[in-house]
Amino acid sequence: MASSLKTLIFFCLATSVFISTSTAQTCTSYTFSQNRLFSSCNSLPQLDASIHWNYSPNNGSVHIAYRASLSSNGWVAWGINPTSSTMQGSQVLVAFQASNGAFTAYPTKLTNYTPPMVPENLSFAVSGVSAEQANGVATIFATIALPGNGTTVNQVWQTGPVNNGRPGPHLLATANTNSHSSLNFLTGASASSGGNSRLRRKNTHGVLNAISWGILMPIGAIIARYVKVIPSAHPAWFYLHVACQCSGYIVGVAGWGIGLKLGSESAGIEYHSHRNIGITLFCLATLQVFALLLRPNKDNKYRLYWNIYHHSVGYIVIVLSVVNIFKGFDILNPEKKWKNAYIGIIIGLGVSALVYEAITWPIVIKRRRSGEEKSHSRVNVANGYGGGRA
Repeated sequence: MASSLKTLIFFCLATSVFISTSTAQTCTSYTFSQNRLFSSCNSLPQLDASIHWNYSPNNGSVHIAYRASLSSNGWVAWGINPTSSTMQGSQVLVAFQASNGAFTAYPTKLTNYTPPMVPENLSFAVSGVSAEQANGVATIFATIALPGNGTTVNQVWQTGPVNNGRPGPHLLATANTNSHSSLNFLTGASASSGGNSRLRRKNTHGVLNAISWGILMPIGAIIARYVKVIPSAHPAWFYLHVACQCSGYIVGVAGWGIGLKLGSESAGIEYHSHRNIGITLFCLATLQVFALLLRPNKDNKYRLYWNIYHHSVGYIVIVLSVVNIFKGFDILNPEKKWKNAYIGIIIGLGVSALVYEAITWPIVIKRRRSGEEKSHSRVNVANGYGGGRA
């Protein structure tokens, strides 16, 4: 059992690198209809998209082609935010298949988080707007007079579903909320405008919480339930249990704090159930830590009630933790292999618990019977049936 426990702890530490970003496809290999050529391009870090352009310094304009994967009955958009790096306030070109079957494109403004996405004039000149689709890829063409005759812009891009013949709200997955960056049409330099930093914080938040609440806490519970049955494990099992739970709590609080920071930076984007479960977890886990300070002695009459409370809250924390981690997967939307890896860890812990249950129950039953026999023997001695004087 000790070797199995070491394996579980090693498995926990080995999962510290939990999320990685995928490598974007190069944009230089793409070709366009009508033999249109573009001198520069950038592969965008989100949503399988790229931006291609020809910059004209004489008049401060740029001829662009925005290329992106298009789902069935979906829309794509690319644009510029003249005042900030966020999606709100952007002025974009959107393309989708209209109800009449034509693949259409037009300019529109994103004045709030639920814009109507209807055709509008932009604050800068746009001409030659057109779009086409082929093999699940949409391309928007246009010529844009760069705002303020500058060369660096805050670009945004997005995709979403078409509802009732109009572009509908997009998803709030990481790829969607981080689809913005700065772009210099003269040098080709691109920066994430904080998007990559926010993505790193989201990944860190997910890693810390998955390891703490989702792995360390269940391992600590397994130690407390099964290892303590072994007589030679006393009192080591208790210190292992406390170390595992306290380290899980500390790491979990760090992940929880990052989550609060991310929430404060994402006005208008809320994940209510994930947030509420996270707050509940923090409160219950904090009560568990303080409960250690109030732990009665074994012979105390309140010890039974403390045990009931401690075990009940502990199992509730573990169940809520696993549920919230899967909600976090839905929000982060990482590669499937990371979710599958965590599923494998949970299955491994569950199977280990079942094996330990089968191993330890005979020990517990034998110990109880031995205790009952000793108690019965003491009663007999007290009643004069224990071999005393005749």
